[in-house]
Amino acid sequence: MTTLCITGIGGFIGLAMAKRALSLGWQVQGMDISEPAAARARALGIRVVVGDINDVDAVSSAASNADVVFHTAAIVEEDGAREDYERVNVEGTRTVCEAARTVGVKRVVHLSSVMVFGFDYLPEISEDGPLDGQGNVYNDSKLASERVAMSFNDPEHGFGVIVIRPGDVYGPGSVPWVIRPIELLRQGVFMLPDNGRGVINHVHVENLIDGVLLAIQHDACGEAFTITDGLATPSRVFFKTHALIAGTRLPTAPTWVLKALLSALGPAYRALGKKPPASPEAMKFLLRKNRYSIAKAQRLLGYAPRIRLSEGMADLLADTTLNPKKNQQKPKPNLKGY
Repeated sequence: MTTLCITGIGGFIGLAMAKRALSLGWQVQGMDISEPAAARARALGIRVVVGDINDVDAVSSAASNADVVFHTAAIVEEDGAREDYERVNVEGTRTVCEAARTVGVKRVVHLSSVMVFGFDYLPEISEDGPLDGQGNVYNDSKLASERVAMSFNDPEHGFGVIVIRPGDVYGPGSVPWVIRPIELLRQGVFMLPDNGRGVINHVHVENLIDGVLLAIQHDACGEAFTITDGLATPSRVFFKTHALIAGTRLPTAPTWVLKALLSALGPAYRALGKKPPASPEAMKFLLRKNRYSIAKAQRLLGYAPRIRLSEGMADLLADTTLNPKKNQQKPKPNLKGY
């Protein structure tokens, strides 16, 4: 029986992986920095260590007796203090790999991001790149973290590392691609730049988990894989269900208008002691133009996205935590555009 340790186990992706692994009969354990997040995993009967990702003792305890570590713990926001990203995303990855190797774990699967390609990447870009975070603190930290992870790949001594680069991971519980946009739509502060022509390279969380499990099954150590649904969907199409759930229209604007608005909102919110709803950096994530290639995962792993976008959006509509009025009045979405 496989024993899997998950860092960030109470998060959206970590919890989805935990549930799938349990369904396969695997032993699951993990760690999280948050007690409430840890409680979500403990509710499934999982042993969870609460601690910082750079706490060697905590990471070692969580990983003890595991065959595989799935490292998902990270700061996932579009902007912030660079030293925080360096400490958590980069040095945290180093701590996880060192601790895992020390306690006898044989494999680490590191969750990176397609943002290692930056914002202005080539059409159908493959895992070979070019790689460039383009100065964004999140992008740069994910690129640095996967380089740290890969530096530990040592098949000669039985320690292997696999890197997974997911697209824009959505599904009920996704903060950046579901919960936060819906909240901002309800507050009237969400707007798509370039009149919604930028693309979302979405991946349903269950499709992502399929890709991760295939990489483990194929023991693809030393390799990086881009995992998406294989589509680049215009943002105005992707977010139309979000607007339906929020009970509002989906605003779009020319890029220069939104940039000026976000630049003005920042100081105004901070003057009131509040965190701005978004930064100008957030806009760049919605201005990407091209699709990422998943040909390598298809060819080497046999990866094929199971859940279509229309089915994924139906999942969101069925989620009563997102749509509390669902039991009172069933929405009648038009999903023909997916």
